[in-house]
Amino acid sequence: MMKGSVCLSLLLAATFSAYAARAEEICTKIVATGHPEYPVMAFKEGNRIMGAAPLLVGEIAKELKVPFESKYMGSWSEAQSAAREGKADMIIGVYYTDERAENLEYVQPPFVYDPVQVFVANDKPFEFKGQDDLIGKKGVANEGESFGTTFDAFLKNKLAVVRVDGLSAAFDALLSGNADYVIAPYYPGTAELQRLGLEEKIESLEPALLSEELFVAFSKKSPCVSLSPKFGEGITEMTTDGRFRQLVRDAFAEWDAEKSPQD
Repeated sequence: MMKGSVCLSLLLAATFSAYAARAEEICTKIVATGHPEYPVMAFKEGNRIMGAAPLLVGEIAKELKVPFESKYMGSWSEAQSAAREGKADMIIGVYYTDERAENLEYVQPPFVYDPVQVFVANDKPFEFKGQDDLIGKKGVANEGESFGTTFDAFLKNKLAVVRVDGLSAAFDALLSGNADYVIAPYYPGTAELQRLGLEEKIESLEPALLSEELFVAFSKKSPCVSLSPKFGEGITEMTTDGRFRQLVRDAFAEWDAEKSPQD
């Protein structure tokens, strides 16, 4: 009789533990973060990350009836750390790399293809047909920025690229003569030039250096990771029915108004 009671107690304890574990996996709220300087896809506004990408996932979360908060958690490197450690449930607007995939569950499909450009000073252009033309020159890129697994390997092995904190610092290095080129995604690069009033001094070379897929990804430590397939369905719908294009237009207008000098 005693043996049966012990077995029953163990069974109940195991059942309760399994139930508690499942309860912990319930997603009650999605806290997302992203790049603080990636207009128009993502940018810092107060304590929030705004832009077309947060608007996109916010709409999907709303349809799924899951509370959503897009939160500023520091620099791009710090935002990635927050997602790796589970402090953020989601990171918005991230390229795929094998290293990142160890900690992130990428939502398929990507929500946009993001061209990456080579920016140069207008008075110091050079012939550019592809990545090999950067060999032997001094480059600058934003700290924590990845350009995809293949190009990241090329950059590490073949190029001399210094990392700096932000595109403003990168363009300063270019104009001061400390760099021959800046590698930056097209959207934030051109937006930052506009903000700084440098459109007449810096230009992007053609063709694009590369074009990478931009993803939403869940932290593998988040209880919300199980929603990845549903978010994939939402991204497919909103990128094919025209709604995401409108969100990009709305985000650009908002960012432009935020950064324009006030009278």
